[in-house]
Amino acid sequence: MIKTIDDVKKVIKQGPYKDTWESLQTKKSPEWFKTSKFGIFIHWGLYSIPAFNNEWYPRNMYIENSEEFLYHVKTYGKHKDFGYKDFIPLFKAEKFDADFWAKTIKESGAKYTLTVAEHHDGFQMYKSNISKWNTYEMGPKKDILKMLKDSFEKANLKFGASSHRAEHWFFLSHGRKFESDIGNNLEKGDFYWPSEPEQHNYDFSSKPQPNKEFLEDWLLRTIEIIDNYNPSILYFDWWVQHEAFKPYLKMLAAYYYNVAEMNNQEVVLCYKHDAMIFGSGIMEIERGKFATIKHFPWQTETSIANNSWCYTNNLDYKSTYEIITLLIDVLSKNGNLLLNIGPKGNGEIPEYEINTLKEIGKWLKINGEAIYNSKPYLVFGEGDTVEKEGMFSEQKVKYTNKDFRFTVNNGSIYVFVLNPTGLKYTIKSLRKADQENHNGLFSKITKVKALGESKIKHFSHENDGLIIELENNNSNLPIVFKVELM
Repeated sequence: MIKTIDDVKKVIKQGPYKDTWESLQTKKSPEWFKTSKFGIFIHWGLYSIPAFNNEWYPRNMYIENSEEFLYHVKTYGKHKDFGYKDFIPLFKAEKFDADFWAKTIKESGAKYTLTVAEHHDGFQMYKSNISKWNTYEMGPKKDILKMLKDSFEKANLKFGASSHRAEHWFFLSHGRKFESDIGNNLEKGDFYWPSEPEQHNYDFSSKPQPNKEFLEDWLLRTIEIIDNYNPSILYFDWWVQHEAFKPYLKMLAAYYYNVAEMNNQEVVLCYKHDAMIFGSGIMEIERGKFATIKHFPWQTETSIANNSWCYTNNLDYKSTYEIITLLIDVLSKNGNLLLNIGPKGNGEIPEYEINTLKEIGKWLKINGEAIYNSKPYLVFGEGDTVEKEGMFSEQKVKYTNKDFRFTVNNGSIYVFVLNPTGLKYTIKSLRKADQENHNGLFSKITKVKALGESKIKHFSHENDGLIIELENNNSNLPIVFKVELM
């Protein structure tokens, strides 16, 4: 049992990975992650009880005259009488069913899961020896993380956990500016500790910086998750790129990789921005993506709702079509898609989310050979639609029937028609080789097959491209052509 920083250093000293970027950069991404392509994220916690606006409710409810502040006073009363901690007795999880969650996620076609172990609010979703503010001792009185791990792994889903603890340094600090239940005499072990003043979100050298006491607490909390739950994926939210975290983040990564090595476990550590040196983990892009193929594995994370990561009473949901086209675009560029769902406070998964996951799973069952284990083609795709790139660049994309994406697998090239309107498609990237002008790559395409119910009437391989004509097409979701060469 790891109890001190010295214990952590001993494990690092004994293992192959040291707490230096040079050493951590030698860690290779496991094949299971690169071939899985699709995972499910779960934001469920104390913030799911008020279910108002989004998962930043605990911060925003303490900002005077904010929408959340006014809602909180109107619904629950003044903050000094009913603060964030008073939601804990209401968090009973009376309809939580870990096996049903696992079954639903399995039906979506996802291969791995990621569960929020501790969000910015500081309430742990697991049994902890470090803090009593957790679901085992309070609220549901259950070790939620263990129950999910057991159910997910029983369903042959890789299990992961995320820590958003870093932001707790400042997350509830606005409640110290007026009379509330937070107060100003906070000590380590208190739910609201440390609630230091919030600086500009993107000034990652801001002061006051997280101090040694908080940073060591962050490190030991994360190691507790590693030791007790053996996650195959460990994920950090954005604020760990603050300069104060760097030495502790390197220690954490070295410890995680060394423990995995001792357990013969292939693990993934996900980070955002430049929190870690390139190549030492998996780069995450929140609500955004790359515009071109990358030579390294990466991951896009987005939520099934456009306006929140957790359940609220006013969710703006994505359509199944939007999610599937996003998955296709991302994997054509060598990425994975991590799709978030948000169960209700009582543990129920909203009906819309269940149905959408089933629809995605149905599509993947038909077209999975073009997805799982696939690799990018020479180009990610073609078409007139221009994609935005970067963090928080997510938008509703209007594809045309000239927008295609490509993968390779099973000795074939797969062509995804992102907007399958009409019956005739010309794929220019697969044009016939013109020896005289040294144009094109393929001398002969021998067979083209449509996956699913669409039937091909005719195809021809021309200097202008591969021309495919369908007999019928009733799908409002992307269709896939399997192209075989000599």
